[in-house]
Amino acid sequence: MKCRPVLLATLLLAGCSHWARNVTSVAPTAPIRPTEGMWLPNAPPLARLQALGFTPTQAWLDHLRLASVDVGASGAFVSRDGLILTNHHVALHGLHDVSTADHDYVTGGFLATSRADEIKLPGREAKVLVSIQDVTARVNAAVAPALPADAAAKARHAVFAEIERESLAATGFRSNVVTLYGGALYHLYRFKTYTDVRLVFAPEFQAAFFGGDPDNFEYPRYCLDVAILRAYENDRPARVEHYLQLSPAGVSDGDLVLVSGHPHHTDRLLPVSALAVLRDRTLPLRLKRLALAEQALLDYSATSDEHRRQARQDLFGVQNYRKVSAPQLAALRAGLFDEKVRRENEFRALLRSRPNLRPFDAAFDRIAAAERVRAALETRHELLEGARAFNSDLFDKARAIVRAAAEEPKPDADRLPEFTASKREALEHSLFADRPTYPELEIVKLAASLRLLADEFGAGDPDVTRILNGLDPAARAAQLIHGTKLADPAERKRLYQGGPAAVAASDDAMIQLARDIDPAARALRREFESTVTEPETTALAEINRARFAVAGDADYPDATGTLRLAFGLVEGYEQDGTHLPPFTTFAGAFAHEKAHHASDPYTLPASWKAATTLSPATPLDFVSTADITGGNSGSPVVDRAGHQVGIIFDSNRQGIPNTLAYADTQARSISVDSRAILEALRTIYHADALLEELTEK
Repeated sequence: MKCRPVLLATLLLAGCSHWARNVTSVAPTAPIRPTEGMWLPNAPPLARLQALGFTPTQAWLDHLRLASVDVGASGAFVSRDGLILTNHHVALHGLHDVSTADHDYVTGGFLATSRADEIKLPGREAKVLVSIQDVTARVNAAVAPALPADAAAKARHAVFAEIERESLAATGFRSNVVTLYGGALYHLYRFKTYTDVRLVFAPEFQAAFFGGDPDNFEYPRYCLDVAILRAYENDRPARVEHYLQLSPAGVSDGDLVLVSGHPHHTDRLLPVSALAVLRDRTLPLRLKRLALAEQALLDYSATSDEHRRQARQDLFGVQNYRKVSAPQLAALRAGLFDEKVRRENEFRALLRSRPNLRPFDAAFDRIAAAERVRAALETRHELLEGARAFNSDLFDKARAIVRAAAEEPKPDADRLPEFTASKREALEHSLFADRPTYPELEIVKLAASLRLLADEFGAGDPDVTRILNGLDPAARAAQLIHGTKLADPAERKRLYQGGPAAVAASDDAMIQLARDIDPAARALRREFESTVTEPETTALAEINRARFAVAGDADYPDATGTLRLAFGLVEGYEQDGTHLPPFTTFAGAFAHEKAHHASDPYTLPASWKAATTLSPATPLDFVSTADITGGNSGSPVVDRAGHQVGIIFDSNRQGIPNTLAYADTQARSISVDSRAILEALRTIYHADALLEELTEK
């Protein structure tokens, strides 16, 4: 579907909209840079690409979309028999789930010598976006402008559920309504879903994350951050029509590359009042939470090699998120915020100068008022309804069971959105997955988050008192983890299928906690929607109409976790007076190890050192100006011919603030080179059968 020609008209006619921080569209931004943008797959930046000498056909674009895969982050089909190329760190949870102390596939890597040896990853799935339908008119018709905030939210949720349920019944495809441009557009996305995903290949952790946390978000990099999975249907490898061929030729300095992936969210178009709350409340609380979690995980990891193995994936995630969040906060405390203020003031002055647009200016004040309410509610909302106070996989399962029992008897339109009929398959697939649980690790994680709760609100707070039940955070965490049976998938299924009666009768400690706090958490959710989300929705819809009336429709929406197309040029950059070239090599990796005396985390695997035929000059990683953010990990990087020349795995530290505002002077996306993947499979891992499948025409 092509919506760009009618986009402006749609936006100017849009009524009230649904809005959250990850679906914004408000303030004017700087002129879009040549390679900026995370563009909708059905509204590609054709004029910008043509200016760079490339005009993709609709068939080219469709092929790239249908080869792109959502595996929790990004990936792509790379063979007709369902091979999926993604990052090692994207597959890390799955690797962790199938590892044991005796068979640690994270540390030692994995290669299936035959398809019979491929390992099923519990609870994992892969999704392909097969179609997009504009449902804006239907959503807007269901939400009358005069509705009170709580009624408007309910009406919007109801029509979403209705559209998704009808689509699932008619097509069999999992269906989600996606909110774009702050609610100016609503698109129905339909997905082909594979619920049987298996592990085929992963290198050693030392190769995938060479340089560890010190090198994370830095450049030059020397990582083979890749993993290969396979999608199955009916217990057989999925047969797919659209897949990408790995390029043996790669790319050169200055080449155009295109990126198809699933960026989680950006905040580039937030109004300054919302950015101020992000700066003063949201990010400081996040960093405090991450610091507590990181220290707890480090302490646990230090007690034994097995504890280190158990905690590795959690520690990786916490450290990665910390290294993303801190530069964002620093950027907002520096000149970026002042620049946002200046541009918003200019835009508001422009609105006030035009009689037909002057009424829209007041919408900024209504957003500021809602943000003041957000500031007052956010910490408690985040910790209780957002469950940040309960950092345990077992609590997540308990809440899902408790809420599913409460929501199932209701009409679909009245349920919480995550429990509607169209979401049931994904919920049950995840909830019943047989993943390992480590009780002592769960205690450590939960204790740190309960400590955050007590520190934020004080021991005398009614919610804290009810949750801690007279114990300190560590003792309460131990009581909860030792008092639950939810590590057993059969017990989870029994309670889930037993419905309200089973949940009400349960004496499971974690079920009791989820049940006891649910009224307070739901009340916070309702209050937040009616006093923050919905007032901002109405105001943002007005600002969107004004913004597009002034600037037209040549802009892209903030990222929403859905498929986007980005593009850029392969380019090095200057840093501290030094030119950093766009490519690194295997030889550079060995030199980097030597420069750090081969000390952890700068130790390459023994398999690399034993690879006598490895070509040291082969490019390993490269950088480009492609516009990415979190969630783009695993995104295929393709050339003009549509061949995969790389796979995104990181950005440099200068690229982290791109969540708030794109820059291309030093900010770069970092990819593993396709030549490195093929060379490593050939000379290091001797994966001949896999190579044959990957290079089959």
